[in-house]
Amino acid sequence: MPAIVVERLSKTYFTYKRPPGVWSAVKSLFRRERHEIQAVRDISFTIEEGELVGFLGPNGAGKTTTLKMLSGIIFPTSGAARVLGYVPWERHAEMQRQIALVMGQKMQLWWDLPPYESYLLLKALYEVPDDAFEKRVHELAEMLEIRHVLHTQVRRLSLGERMKCELLAALLHRPRVLFLDEPTIGLDVVSQKRIREFLREYNQRERTTILLTSHYMQDVQELAQRVLIIHHGQLIFDDTLRALVERYSPSKALHLRLEQPADAETLSRFGRIVRMDGLEAVLEVPRELVSRVASEILQSLPVYDITIEEVDIDEIIRDIFAGKREAGALVNTAGS
Repeated sequence: MPAIVVERLSKTYFTYKRPPGVWSAVKSLFRRERHEIQAVRDISFTIEEGELVGFLGPNGAGKTTTLKMLSGIIFPTSGAARVLGYVPWERHAEMQRQIALVMGQKMQLWWDLPPYESYLLLKALYEVPDDAFEKRVHELAEMLEIRHVLHTQVRRLSLGERMKCELLAALLHRPRVLFLDEPTIGLDVVSQKRIREFLREYNQRERTTILLTSHYMQDVQELAQRVLIIHHGQLIFDDTLRALVERYSPSKALHLRLEQPADAETLSRFGRIVRMDGLEAVLEVPRELVSRVASEILQSLPVYDITIEEVDIDEIIRDIFAGKREAGALVNTAGS
C-alpha cells in the first residue's frame, strides 16, 4: 500500500478587502468585498513507502499548505488524501504516532530548556519505553553529531545545532512518514551538507517515507529520487530531475579548451556559440547530435579538453517559476 495518496486535493482561503478611506470603512461594516485565494488546486499524486520526494515551488505556491493538510493540521476545501491508510485531518491517534512534521521556521523544542528535557516530554507523549528512548537518543545524536549539546539550553545553540535537535525530536518515535518543510533554511553550507548526509543515510537505513520542501536545489539534487513541482497551487510536474532536464532542455553545452584559438565562423559550424574567451569556448548543441558533433570537433580542431554538460537545474527551475516555460508542457503523471 502506498504511504501517501492524494486525489484532487484543494484548499481555498477567503479574505476580505476594504478600499481606503473613511466612507469605505463605514460601508465595510455592512458589506465587505470577499476575495478567494486558491492555495492548492486539484492536485493528485502517490508516494510509495520508503520514497524520498522533493516538493518544489516558489513562495506562495502551496507547498506548506499541502504539507499541513497531509499532516492533519488544516482541513482541505475538497478532494481526498490518505497517509498510511488514514485520512490525515481526522487526526487518528494511530496515524499521528507514525508521522512527523519539521518546519524550518518553527520550533517544537522548549527555548529555555535543554533539548534532552523536551525529548523526555515527547517520550511520554509517544509512550516510548525507557530503554528504547535512551538507545534512540544516543543513536540519533551520534548520527547528527550533537551529543555535546543535548544538555545545553536551546536558546544557546547555533541555528544548525537547533535544526539537528529538531530532527532528533521528530524522529524519536520512529515515524514511518516524515514531512520536512525547509529544514536547511538559513543554515550555512556546512550545516546544510551535514543535514543532507544525515537524511540520505537515515532514509536508506530506516526506509522512512520523506516529503521534502526546500528552496535550495542542492538539497533536492542530492536527496530526492523524484520531484513534484507546484506552481500557483497546481501540480505541474511529477517525475525525476533527469526527466525534467531532458524535457526542458533540448540541448547540451560543450565546453572546449583549445590548444590554438579558433575563429567564430569555424566554431559556429558545430553549434551555437554561447561564449568565446581566448582558448576556451562554450557551444550549445542539440541533445541528439552531441556525440556526433563532439567527435567531429575532436577530429577538426586542436582540442586540449572537451566536456559535455547539462543545463544548470537551478536555471531550469527559475525559468519555470518565471513563466519562461509553458507549465502545461511539464505535466507528467508517471509518478502518480
